[in-house]
Amino acid sequence: MLLAALFALLVVRLAGLDAGTPLAVAVVLFPYAAVISLLALITTLSVPALRSRRPVIAAGLITAAYVVLLVPRFVPHEEPHIPPQAPELRVATLNTHVGQGDARALVELVKSERIDVLAVQELPATGIKALAEAGLGKVMPHQELHPENDSSLYSRIPLTHGGPLEADTAWPQTTAQVKVGGRAVRLVAVHTYYPLGDADRWTKDMSALTTVARDSGPDTVFLGDFNATVDHAPMRELLASGGLTDTHAELGEGWPRTWPAGKGLLPPLLHLDHVLHGSGLAGTSVTERTIPGTDHRAVTATLAVLP
Repeated sequence: MLLAALFALLVVRLAGLDAGTPLAVAVVLFPYAAVISLLALITTLSVPALRSRRPVIAAGLITAAYVVLLVPRFVPHEEPHIPPQAPELRVATLNTHVGQGDARALVELVKSERIDVLAVQELPATGIKALAEAGLGKVMPHQELHPENDSSLYSRIPLTHGGPLEADTAWPQTTAQVKVGGRAVRLVAVHTYYPLGDADRWTKDMSALTTVARDSGPDTVFLGDFNATVDHAPMRELLASGGLTDTHAELGEGWPRTWPAGKGLLPPLLHLDHVLHGSGLAGTSVTERTIPGTDHRAVTATLAVLP
């Protein structure tokens, strides 16, 4: 029964059956299922009562399939040539949990990491006021604030072409441009619907972002709470068809976990918050930071602008 369940999840992942269905909830467990498959293989080899040909072969094949799918994200991509003086863009994203994230801690993160652009989700008017009182405006005077639309952008660098993204998403996404090394880089602060609430609506959100990514060119950064892992079919479609790269996977940071955070003894379990970029940029660093008060970890990344 265990091997059958592992095989079923593998089929869902390979066939992309999670798009628009409640199976999207199960797919978030894919990395954990890989660990379980390895334990199942060890068990079938170790326990005499289970050490028969069919269970061993089944467990071996299932484990091999999981390994083939998971290992690439632990191997850094072949890096393009990045000139020593290539301009860099430091970005960060945080879901503030309806403004409950510690504003002072977030401002301190922006200062210590020298963040150029900050994307925030679930930031109501009260959250904007708290960040202003904590001094974020002094560090990031350029702002595209849309509390009515859930997501906003703060920047050290002047923002242009700002406003709600023209896309069929549950909540309007906020977009703007910054100039880095003379190049215009488009930014999209992402917050999609969640598959547990409405898998079809979530899939439509991801499809809408894929369409935007296709039309945005190589100098694009999508960052925020995607409510998706890289095992979800809509996320894989966004990366492949939208010409985007997940910075964690690019740098071999294969299994980061950003949600839930701040839940006592329960550690973060899922990678829902991402920094995705087009081919005109390359990730040079990425990390996660804990901000008290919110149930998501912040993600910070440094992106080099390629020649």
